[in-house]
Amino acid sequence: MRRQKVNKLDNFSNQTRREFCACCSKAVGLLALGGAAGCGGSPTSPSNTGQPLASVTATVSGRTVTVPTTGNALATAGGMAIAQTSIGIFLVTRTSASAATVLTATCTHEGCTITGFSGSQFVCPCHGSTFSASGSVVQGPANRPLQQFPAQATDTTVTFTA
Repeated sequence: MRRQKVNKLDNFSNQTRREFCACCSKAVGLLALGGAAGCGGSPTSPSNTGQPLASVTATVSGRTVTVPTTGNALATAGGMAIAQTSIGIFLVTRTSASAATVLTATCTHEGCTITGFSGSQFVCPCHGSTFSASGSVVQGPANRPLQQFPAQATDTTVTFTA
């Protein structure tokens, strides 16, 4: 019996650094899952993270961003999408055939990226803050509105300067 324990210890000491780190990562992950399951969550945890926003492509020239609207979520009034660019991530709402609202996708509470919506409101996945399509806070913990960028819309594009 003593010999088997020594062999197991020998196997442990022969692990590569990568194997050791992988094993430790698994253990930490399991502990975190167990802790979250036993605690009932944080009082600021979101109960509704909403539906994921459609992702749209955008092009950047200097600080001007152009988002095509043909054939995507922004084709009609009321459509909402997220545009990831080299200069930031933005929330775009088509408010009418000739108008759109563009907001930063960075939550003002703790800087999480807003990726979902519920009804006509944007929802932060980290702590559940909700924002109107114009960026104002509907429900905290965030207490400041999202930054808004003036936008122009045509039948085929939304353009704004970030």
